[in-house]
Amino acid sequence: MSRYDVVVVGAGMVGLAVAREVHRREPDVSVAVIEAEERVAAHQSSHNSGVIHSGIYYRPGSLKARLCVEGSALMYDFCDQHGIPYRRCGKLIVARNSDELGRLDELERRGVANGVVGLRRVAGEEIVEIEPNAVGVQALHAPGTGIVDYGAVAEAIARELTDSGVDLWLGCPVERVTPHRAGAQVVHAHGNIQAGRVIVCAGLWSDRLAKRSGAAEDLRIVPFRGAYLRLKTSDPPVVNGMVYPVPDPDLPFLGVHVTPTMNGGVVLGPTALPVLSRTAYSLARVNLRDAVESVTWPGAWRVGRNYWRTGLAELRLAMSTRAFVRACAEYVPSISVGDVAGGAVAGDAVGDAFAGVRAQAVARDGTLIDDFAITAMGSVTHVRNAPSPAATSAFALAAEIVRRGDPDG
Repeated sequence: MSRYDVVVVGAGMVGLAVAREVHRREPDVSVAVIEAEERVAAHQSSHNSGVIHSGIYYRPGSLKARLCVEGSALMYDFCDQHGIPYRRCGKLIVARNSDELGRLDELERRGVANGVVGLRRVAGEEIVEIEPNAVGVQALHAPGTGIVDYGAVAEAIARELTDSGVDLWLGCPVERVTPHRAGAQVVHAHGNIQAGRVIVCAGLWSDRLAKRSGAAEDLRIVPFRGAYLRLKTSDPPVVNGMVYPVPDPDLPFLGVHVTPTMNGGVVLGPTALPVLSRTAYSLARVNLRDAVESVTWPGAWRVGRNYWRTGLAELRLAMSTRAFVRACAEYVPSISVGDVAGGAVAGDAVGDAFAGVRAQAVARDGTLIDDFAITAMGSVTHVRNAPSPAATSAFALAAEIVRRGDPDG
């Protein structure tokens, strides 16, 4: 078709959920999803810890707070309906010393305000009852936090869409979206499509498409690489559920943590290192355009100036397996470098097991945007910031995006 009622750009978790929401609301309209890669969920949606977050961290009243709590319930329901396995294994956020108790208090306040089910404070002696290998002075326990394979979830949504008549175009990069009086034109690698409405969920490339559509250049995506290490399989595993540190409240990152996986393993991570490619799954990968766009953005320099100590710490984690493991061992001290899978340590680096790249929007003044950002421009809606917990929130976030882009409200 050369014309659709609604076109969704991007077949990650959010884009697929948006297409599903459009079809559920308006089953008679024609819908297409256009994706640059040859498969769905090729980037952020499949390169992550697989955590179904419960909504503890986010500022009460924010989109993240509301949509994460709502979205996690919808995610569990979807998995139940489609037979997708998950584990509701729970999460401990551990205060390692008394200096972190104030921040733990704030997380508890946020979690209660956000309606996180089952959240409770845990004393030091209770920590080992939940996680025998964890240590700390106090912790928050969120039993409703879980893990899932988001790649499998995305594939299930894609099957549901195609079975219901939604067209899925893979291997079709979109060059620009041009709004006009009757809708919008989507120009892609193989031609163009006329659409009544367009919703752009382009993740790592969302800022470029927004700029080409006429949006104000007040945000730019700065890629942050998150590296993970896998531990050797052990019986019993080193953790039953997730164990997290208390995060820095000034940053939208949660710190390196210990997380079980759906295949019975355990991973450490992720780090949060600024990189020079939006597909820096290897540290050696550099993209000239990505690099120029990052280093010429005033906000990126301001982030570097404000958080240079954090940047140095992240660089050390990226370059040293020992430092990486030592960071996790502060709250799970039984973990050692010898537990890392992948063979013998060569020097001080094993190499990360896998990595993801976070599409983090940064404002011109250096603010790290810590909420979902949605811009509606007539017939075109741009999702301009949707990092974690976007996968958890996908179904609830999709409803919000579609509502904002609906001319009839």
